[in-house]
Amino acid sequence: MAVSHTPNGDTPVSSMNMTPLIDVFLVLLVMFIITIPIASHLVEVGLGGTDEITKAPDPVINKVVISQSDAILWNDELITKIELAGLLKASTLMTPEPALHFEPEAQASYQTSAEVLREIKVSGVTNFGFVGNEKYRRFD
Repeated sequence: MAVSHTPNGDTPVSSMNMTPLIDVFLVLLVMFIITIPIASHLVEVGLGGTDEITKAPDPVINKVVISQSDAILWNDELITKIELAGLLKASTLMTPEPALHFEPEAQASYQTSAEVLREIKVSGVTNFGFVGNEKYRRFD
């Protein structure tokens, strides 16, 4: 097999020149990295401003009411389930532990009442009682 030589005496290179191909791939890689949106996992945390009302448990008696519209009231103030958990935890840390009265209204949702009772049980409240049941002892 005869090998042909170029005019200057070098043998021809039979492999492909990879430099332009690598350059194109690097440019494409940089383009993709630039165009990909930055992934941001935001978790909003309320740091408590001056306009927020800070709720605290009463040192003697606290009352939880479930309204007919499934609203949770702590000492007649509307609260969320997250705020309820915080207030229950704060009341368990008090010495002596304040009494917690639970009073769902007549048409309150059973589901919401059960969820609130579960939250009370999980919180570790020991001084707990149902109040206002005498209103419902007659089924007319």
